[in-house]
Amino acid sequence: MKTQLHQWVKTNSTMLFNTGSLATTSVVTSVLGFAYWWLAAQRFPPAAVGFASAAISAMTLIGTLCILGMGTLLIGELPRQRGKELSLISASLILVGGVAGLAGMLFAAIAPLISPNFGPLRSDPLNFALFAVGVSLTAISLVFDQALVGLLRSDLQLWRNALFAVLKLVALFMGATMFFHPLGMAIYATWAFGNIISLGLLIGLVVYRRKWPGHFFQPEWSLMRQLRAAAIEHHMLNLVLQAPALILPVLVTVLLSNTANAWFYVSWMIASISTLIPYALTTVLYATNATQSDTLAHKVRLTLFLAVLLCGFITAVLLLASRQVLGVFGHNYAEQSLWSMRILALGVFPRLIKDHYVAIKRIHRRISHAIVPMLIGGLLELSMAALGAHFGGLLGLGLGYVLALCAEAIYGARTVYDAVRFKTKEVQVQAGRGQAPPLQSVSPSE
Repeated sequence: MKTQLHQWVKTNSTMLFNTGSLATTSVVTSVLGFAYWWLAAQRFPPAAVGFASAAISAMTLIGTLCILGMGTLLIGELPRQRGKELSLISASLILVGGVAGLAGMLFAAIAPLISPNFGPLRSDPLNFALFAVGVSLTAISLVFDQALVGLLRSDLQLWRNALFAVLKLVALFMGATMFFHPLGMAIYATWAFGNIISLGLLIGLVVYRRKWPGHFFQPEWSLMRQLRAAAIEHHMLNLVLQAPALILPVLVTVLLSNTANAWFYVSWMIASISTLIPYALTTVLYATNATQSDTLAHKVRLTLFLAVLLCGFITAVLLLASRQVLGVFGHNYAEQSLWSMRILALGVFPRLIKDHYVAIKRIHRRISHAIVPMLIGGLLELSMAALGAHFGGLLGLGLGYVLALCAEAIYGARTVYDAVRFKTKEVQVQAGRGQAPPLQSVSPSE
């Protein structure tokens, strides 16, 4: 039994290692992020914290919109572009960094005209430039982290994100102590500082250890032009997948109230913990099978098994300890968000089918075939949630949202099933011909 377990772990070590690194990244950044905002609340006045949080949210949103699908494109393309990985990565980083920087300058110029609350962005040239640089670095770091996943070095993105979280926490403490800024730009500056130092140190260390010559980093613009259609498809699919999560809190506020949204957001945040598992598994599934579709069936079975097992455990804990977990935020949260969180927590099971469906479409390069179904699914999530909120408040909203996820899972189940049974059918055909089926194993170095 121990030998079989050791062999199973060895065979699937790449998948397990990279998935563990992605999941650990989320845990580490969440814990240090909580400490960061706690320190900000202690050291800065509420007005400064409010401005900084709004500026950082805008930075993150603009940076995410400006990555142009390059992150997910690199995850799939890097295994196919042997010898050109660094050139492709450098071209992607230059592209998204430039686009995001321009978008950041445009926002800093226009936002104060729309809302006086963003006035500090144009109060002096330093703030204006700092915001644009922060947006550019955000886009670069997002794409760079996904490129590391494509190279199956998720451990490096774990260390970069951990270093980033620690650096901005230290910078916040030093800034609050030595360079207090009542408008909150000191808080915002810590994010740019953390990103540029963590990126610089990691890239410098890797280049030093590998001793790569300069031409390895020469951007492959011709290859980028060839891949632009695929990048656009990835970007459209990413936007379709992310939109419901971004819109839903706004929808709750509009349909119910700010107070109801506070209860919803806490329950949504806690219930989303378990969704980190299928996200990490399917991201690594996409990276490891970009050029090895013949092993897809084995790995889909593995990721489904691990997703069901781990999500089942986390969901059981959330269901049984939901009152205690919500109680950390206060008695009212435990009373008002209890059943909403329990229902949302169950949504991880249809979600894992949906995530596998998207990953399989990416692996087969049939991204355009997934955009319309996922767009319809996203609209269904929002409309069912709105309908549920109208008739049943927070409880109805959660129920409507999870039912919409179930409908999406039913639609994607056939694609997932076909991927799972691929190897079984191949083995059956070979067995019928009297041939011994080949061993489908994946080496840790793949």
